[in-house]
Amino acid sequence: MTASPEGPTPRRRPQQRKQVLLRLDPLVYEALARWAGSELRSANAQIEFLLRKALADAGRLPGDAGAIPRRGRPPKDSGPVAEP
Repeated sequence: MTASPEGPTPRRRPQQRKQVLLRLDPLVYEALARWAGSELRSANAQIEFLLRKALADAGRLPGDAGAIPRRGRPPKDSGPVAEP
């Protein structure tokens, strides 16, 4: 953080995720949904994954872009495992 005359600059507040209407050819969507299912993702998560990969490959992914939020059940504690 940098200091200003009023004091330290506050960190950016996390922004809410943006909603975007996307029109796709039905056959393209079906192929995307099948691909997403085979990778255990939703179609929406697959689209975001592919867009982030394309941005990173092109060197255009912002450095402060947060990670893709994890969905579903939280992981189990990684404590000691009892042997049978």
